[in-house]
Amino acid sequence: MAQWERLQQLDPLYRQKVHELYDREELPMDVRHYLAPWIESQEWDRAAMDPQLAVVLFQVLLENLDNQYSRFLQEGNGESFVLQCSFRRFKQNFQRYQEEPYTLARIIQWFLTKEKEILRMVELPDQVQLLQVQQGNMETDSERNMQKKVEEVRHKVQVMDHTVKCLEEQQDEFDFKFQTHKMEGPITPEDQKVLQMMLNRLDQSRRSLLSNLTALLILMEEAMSLLVEDELVQWKWRQQKSYIGAPEDTSLEKLEQWFTSMAEGMFQIREFLQKLEELSGKVSYEKDPVLSQKPSLQQRADSILTTLLKSAFVVETQPSIPQGKGPLVLRTNVQFSVKTRFLVKVPELNHSMQVTVTMDKDAPQVKGYRKFNVLGTATKALNMSESMQGGMVADFRHLTLKEQKVGAGGKGISDLSLSVTEELHIINFETEFNHNGLSVKLETSTIPVVVISNSSQQQSAWASVLWFNMLCSDHKNVLFFANTTPAPWAKVGEMLSWQFLSAAGRGLDTNQQDMIAQKLFGKQQSYDDCTISWARFSKENVPENSFSLWVWLDGILSLVKTYLADVWKDGSVIGFISKGREKTLLKKRMDGTFLLRFSESIKDGGVTFSWVETDLQGNRNVRSVQPFTKTDMSQIPFVEIIRNFQILEAGNIPENPLRYLYPDIPKDRAFEKYYTEKGGEDSPYIKYIKTKLMFVSKESGTEGKQPMNSLCLQHCDEVTAPDDPLADSMDKFLNCDGETPLLSGGVSDMDEDLLQKYLDDPNMLDGMNMPETSLPDLILSQLE
Repeated sequence: MAQWERLQQLDPLYRQKVHELYDREELPMDVRHYLAPWIESQEWDRAAMDPQLAVVLFQVLLENLDNQYSRFLQEGNGESFVLQCSFRRFKQNFQRYQEEPYTLARIIQWFLTKEKEILRMVELPDQVQLLQVQQGNMETDSERNMQKKVEEVRHKVQVMDHTVKCLEEQQDEFDFKFQTHKMEGPITPEDQKVLQMMLNRLDQSRRSLLSNLTALLILMEEAMSLLVEDELVQWKWRQQKSYIGAPEDTSLEKLEQWFTSMAEGMFQIREFLQKLEELSGKVSYEKDPVLSQKPSLQQRADSILTTLLKSAFVVETQPSIPQGKGPLVLRTNVQFSVKTRFLVKVPELNHSMQVTVTMDKDAPQVKGYRKFNVLGTATKALNMSESMQGGMVADFRHLTLKEQKVGAGGKGISDLSLSVTEELHIINFETEFNHNGLSVKLETSTIPVVVISNSSQQQSAWASVLWFNMLCSDHKNVLFFANTTPAPWAKVGEMLSWQFLSAAGRGLDTNQQDMIAQKLFGKQQSYDDCTISWARFSKENVPENSFSLWVWLDGILSLVKTYLADVWKDGSVIGFISKGREKTLLKKRMDGTFLLRFSESIKDGGVTFSWVETDLQGNRNVRSVQPFTKTDMSQIPFVEIIRNFQILEAGNIPENPLRYLYPDIPKDRAFEKYYTEKGGEDSPYIKYIKTKLMFVSKESGTEGKQPMNSLCLQHCDEVTAPDDPLADSMDKFLNCDGETPLLSGGVSDMDEDLLQKYLDDPNMLDGMNMPETSLPDLILSQLE
């Protein structure tokens, strides 16, 4: 089968690639189509190297164009008329290769090679399937509508291009006959009649073309509205959410294709209007429609194009500093980067459009509102070399902010007071577009940023970034925190889920979000109608704690990201679960079933495990250990703690009570992929583990009696030792006075003696004055 036939039978996805290939003037698709057999049978690669063969093929090509023109002339229908005009123009365009026909041979060979590349893509089934799946999954209804509208615009512009050229030929024919009759002498009545008929047809063609141009501009306005007011706005909102962790597609390739295609179409329309003005200047007459309609059409076209160009200047990558808490939090005197992009690709303007950076162009008149100078290379040219996709970008990589000294806290009209981390600032960018007689000033700006002066402000600053970008799409609203409204819990829960998703690859499910909501609102049937204020999220302490909801969650996020990413991502850590639900879940499972959850009482994040067991009286008890923190896990991985954990009770042999990860997954199957190669006595952590002791909670088997150290996981700071010298010493040994129990700095001689006496004779305490409660069990990992 011929190559061109195979291309015509491709799926729409690949036919589109063929259309994109031939969306240029070097080798028109119509010529490729009608001369396909002859084109494919020639040795274009040899002709590109052989000038004599190139001359022969060039002459034959022109003859074939003439022959095809004659066929269209014989057919005599409307479509053939348009093709006649086209092929006449194609032949004229090919004439420029008269002196260098081998250049044309090289061009045709390039097109044939590109066609083969498209066919090779089709022959790779896996790639085809992948492309189809991605296309089906990613393309939305609005994107399909936009693509359809852009293709319609492109088609109408191409038709208009043919129409304008045909009108020019029609006018040239009239002008030639008119001038000829004038040169031959007085115009006879018969000649006058013929010329009048030709002029009437010319006038009709002009009016028809102007009507079609008006319709085309209406179509352009509709397409631009979809592009600017729908697709671009949606992209900006997706970008905004992506910067607070949402899994959004923020690529600009489709938008760039649409903006570029639309702009090219508008520039062609301006050329059509210019051509009409030239034609009217050569041949004009009473009630010439071009003279009356062209000015308004020109104004309308320029307005559409100006709006399109202004909207095409965007911030592709928002400001960020290296090693920061997150994007949009900047620090004075620390370099940050930001990238702008012009979505209309104009190769002729590569490196010619200079982008200038400023700060707070429209700063609010608020007392104490800080102002900054932008230092570094604050002017860069839009260029196509700094983009992987060849887009026109200006990538600012070494900018810094320096606070201006204004004295007395600054002057302003309003006495409104905002904290440093609630003060929003905007970075502005300006450039100018000059092309084809059109000059347009372009401006864009970043999402509001928070500017801090030291790292201790990062946590609060990131909270502000989260809150703003969760609720506000108005990028100019720098006084957002002066009067921020409460947020629906559904939005807050979703935003918090994004934090865990971006930090470690798994978000929060409904149960986990409900547990967090319960801490704020108490137990409820549904939290859909609940709202939370900015102050309650970031400033006010949560019940029974001395820190805010955000401080607690941010500590857990840091812990997960640094030490628990793998086990969080694979679902091993339930994390957020109430104590009551924890007991309910575990008591329904077999002995040794355990789950992993976060501490509710540790500010900087803690994680622990609880397990279920049956005592000698047949009671089902849930036991917990005190939380492990960043300090612990910086010295031993959490999975190694679980792997080597053992409990020693008086008179018993050390054993690991953790056997099944909830609900019923054998422990080693759940975690072995994270273990170090060596375990047991060969573990690199064993020497460390042997000397570490901690409290473990134990539910009382006797109704009415309260265990001494109930649920140390969440309330380690509430654990108190009995008023007894031995207990005081034991408390010192277990290091529960403000330090992490797992990481005491070694065991003193007194502690070792005390421990050894207790292990040698567990009954040594019988004669001592102890309260009516069980002695806290000691956890000893791999004790010899």
